[in-house]
Amino acid sequence: MAQPGEVEERLTVADNAEALALFGQQDVHLRLVEENLGVRLIPRGNEVAVVGPAPDVAKVTGLFRQLLDLIRSGSTLSDKEFRYAVRLARNGEPVNLQELFSDVVTVTVRGKPIKPKTLGQKAYVDAMRTSGVTFGIGPAGTGKTYLAMAMAVLAFKNREVNRIVLTRPAVEAGEKLGFLPGDLQEKVNPYLRPLHDALFDILGMETSERYSEKGLIEVAPLAYMRGRTLDDAFIILDEAQNTTPEQMKMFLTRLGFGSKAVVTGDITQVDLPHGSRSGLDDARRILRDTDGVSFVYLTDQDVVRQELVARIIQAYDRYGREGEGRAPEEGNT
Repeated sequence: MAQPGEVEERLTVADNAEALALFGQQDVHLRLVEENLGVRLIPRGNEVAVVGPAPDVAKVTGLFRQLLDLIRSGSTLSDKEFRYAVRLARNGEPVNLQELFSDVVTVTVRGKPIKPKTLGQKAYVDAMRTSGVTFGIGPAGTGKTYLAMAMAVLAFKNREVNRIVLTRPAVEAGEKLGFLPGDLQEKVNPYLRPLHDALFDILGMETSERYSEKGLIEVAPLAYMRGRTLDDAFIILDEAQNTTPEQMKMFLTRLGFGSKAVVTGDITQVDLPHGSRSGLDDARRILRDTDGVSFVYLTDQDVVRQELVARIIQAYDRYGREGEGRAPEEGNT
């Protein structure tokens, strides 16, 4: 029952399936809303009473109505998506949840829909749809490479391009290729493994390998791009923070007619030798006002791995702002 200064509004769901989708197992979604949005929620069968200050009640009922529209349109709402919707409501961000959560890019070989899960990811996907060159810049776990791969596969399936080219600079974490066993191809394969893994997840191993054998999908180190012109291709440069300015210019000038490029990277994790400039950092200054080129900056709010990853990124960001290069405090070992 509403107390003085409070209002009460009731929402009704159609059946038990809708109630389970909206309320969550054992009403876990309702408790999440109560903890974050300043209302009391009282479920009674297929109805829930929203009680609290009028602005908070309006915010929650608006959120629930959007979520019900999503559920009734056939969308399956994950706990992670529900948490993100609550976070948006708490921050007062006006968002069309139907537009955000129903934007399926493609489907994996296992039938799992690939879609943007955050506002940042939605902006990234939209930029890839409309721009000739898209830069996706942000921390690990924000879906930069995976979404780019999904968009490449979609363009290939729709016959918008004839092939997919995936590339990475073979420089990571201070390791040297010379210390790795095998010939040159065997040396660079570990650096390209994440790209193969994403392809296998989206297309399946058999299809990926068949397309690779036919030359329809190419996964190669960045050095292999020199001297080529790539027409009718979807080209992804991953880990671009580890390119030099010269390599970045070389890559961007490989674009031919009918081609599209996506460049991904995290400017906080540059593994180039100390004192070297990052080609990604240069490109965002040089190309920021260039028509046909889009820059999308993802943050810890767009991390779609487990929540611990987002907290780790936030901790590193705070440490960097408080004083980069400061020696960490010693503790017990």
